[in-house]
Amino acid sequence: MEKKGARDKLREYFLNHLGEILDSDTLRKIAGISEWARRVRELRNEEGYQILTHHDRSDLKPGQYLLENLKPKPAFAREISKEVRAYVLDRNGFTCQMCGAVAGEPHPYEPSRKTRLHIGHIIDKSMGGTDDVSNLRAICSVCNEGASNLTLDRPSYDKLLIQVRRATGNDQLKVLEWLVKKFPKQSIDLSNKN
Repeated sequence: MEKKGARDKLREYFLNHLGEILDSDTLRKIAGISEWARRVRELRNEEGYQILTHHDRSDLKPGQYLLENLKPKPAFAREISKEVRAYVLDRNGFTCQMCGAVAGEPHPYEPSRKTRLHIGHIIDKSMGGTDDVSNLRAICSVCNEGASNLTLDRPSYDKLLIQVRRATGNDQLKVLEWLVKKFPKQSIDLSNKN
């Protein structure tokens, strides 16, 4: 009998609990590994499962996850070659570029764990980042768990509005649909707004 990996266990659990809000403690237990959040991101980014978080819906709290739909959307392929991985790790001195932890040594924030390095995107692929070596960095598993979809600066309202105004009408409607989904319980009276 083939042993299931953490990602397989999480996929099966999400599919069996479609539409239910799941918490991080439960998912950590199901996965059986400390890097369970990375496996959830892989289900989203590589397999296309629309696993929602508080970033997607206002009624979800940090640490809550929800799979609404069984059908995956097109996902990003993992396209970083072994050679590029080796180059980035060597260029970064086998050191996490966020916290300075060194591969193989006890992690400074979690001494019970040895530091494991991964290749991370500076600007995430979901936000338009590429697999070019200039957009890649060595990052430890501890920092990587908290770094999903972060960029250096979040856009202000004014900058975001400029981008939305520049978008096509169709894309503006998609933004509106996303906002309505994220804030389903909000009732906005636009007649009194400037």
